[in-house]
Amino acid sequence: MSLDKATVRTIANLARLEVRDDELDHLAGELSNIMTFVEQLSEVNTDGVQPMTSVAALSLPRRADVVTDGNCRDKVLANAPEQQDGFFLVPKVVE
Repeated sequence: MSLDKATVRTIANLARLEVRDDELDHLAGELSNIMTFVEQLSEVNTDGVQPMTSVAALSLPRRADVVTDGNCRDKVLANAPEQQDGFFLVPKVVE
């Protein structure tokens, strides 16, 4: 795919890049080479290839999905600036 100066100027404008007129020819060639490479990649047969997020086979450690209350109320309340009857005490901020 070959890009002309007007297309490169439009791309630069959309990318919010300031490009001088004497750089347009060079950038047009560079972008055309990139587009040619991308076109070559689209010709690769990827049938039967599973999409992946990483080239390394990674798996996250899992734990049992059990709902609990945490059994650490006293530790949590130790961080409270003020508490009353086992709850955070928050000052009134709206009159």
